[in-house]
Amino acid sequence: MIRINLLPFRTARKKENVRRQLSVLLSSLFLVIILMFYINIRLNSQVEEVTNKVKSIKTEIAKYEKINKEIAEIKGKLEVLKTKLKVIKELETNRYEPVRLMDTMTNIVVPNRMWFLSFDTTGKTVNISGVAVDSQTVADFMTRLEGSKLFETVNLKTIKKQMVKQASLKNFEISCNKKYAKEEVKSEAKK
Repeated sequence: MIRINLLPFRTARKKENVRRQLSVLLSSLFLVIILMFYINIRLNSQVEEVTNKVKSIKTEIAKYEKINKEIAEIKGKLEVLKTKLKVIKELETNRYEPVRLMDTMTNIVVPNRMWFLSFDTTGKTVNISGVAVDSQTVADFMTRLEGSKLFETVNLKTIKKQMVKQASLKNFEISCNKKYAKEEVKSEAKK
C-alpha cells in the first residue's frame, strides 16, 4: 500500500484560507471606511444646507418682524387719527349746542321773578340752581322747561327758603335731561 502525506497540502490550504479571509476582512473594512467617509461627507453637506436655510429663514423673520413693527406703528397712528376725527365730528355736531341752550334759557326764564346762580351741563344732564321770588315762579319755570323742545325729564332737586334783606326768596336746584336731536340719534345709532 502506498501512503500519501497530505499534511503539507492541508497546511498550505489553511494558510490560503487564512489569507483569503484576511483579504476579505481587510477589503470589507476598507469598503466600510469608504462608505462611512461618504456618509460623513453627505451628512456634513446636509447639515451645512440646513444651517444655511435656518440663517436665511432667520433673516426673513427679522425682515418680517421689522415690517410687522412698522405695520403696528401705522395701526396705532391710524387709531389715534380715528379718535381725533371722532372728537372733531363730535365737536362739530355739538358746536351750536351751548348757543341753543343759552338762547332757550333766556326765552324760558321768568323775567324779574327769578335769577340763575349756576348753570352746569355734563353730557345729557343739565343742572340749574337759582333764586326765585316764590314757589309758583319755580313751578312756572319747570313747566316752561318741560314745554321746550330742548329738555325732557325735569326734576326739582331742592327748594329752600332764603332770607335776603328781609325778603323771603326761594333757593332752588333743578336737574333735567336734554333731548337728543335727530342728527345725534343717527350718530349714536352708527356707533
